[in-house]
Amino acid sequence: MKILTDKSVLTKKSQITLPKQVREFLGVKPGEQITFVIEDNTVKIMPVKSKLEENFGKVKPIQKPEDFKQIRDFVEKEISEESIKEIQ
Repeated sequence: MKILTDKSVLTKKSQITLPKQVREFLGVKPGEQITFVIEDNTVKIMPVKSKLEENFGKVKPIQKPEDFKQIRDFVEKEISEESIKEIQ
C-alpha cells in the first residue's frame, strides 16, 4: 500500500523534517533514532528501538532488593559490546 504524504525540503546541510503524519505513523519523537534501509529503488524509514526498552521487565530478579546500579552497569556494558560487534 502506498500513501503519499507531505513533502519535505532538503536544507543546505542535507537535512529534512519528517512530516507529522510520518512521525506519528512511525511512533517517533524528537531525540529518537530512525534508520534508513535501501532496497532496490526504495528507501524505507524505520524507528530504532532501544534494546534496553525492548527488554524492560523481561528478566526476573535473582535476588531482592535488586542492585539497580549494578544491573544498569551490566546492561550498558553488554549493549556497548553488542553495538561494537555490529559495526565491525
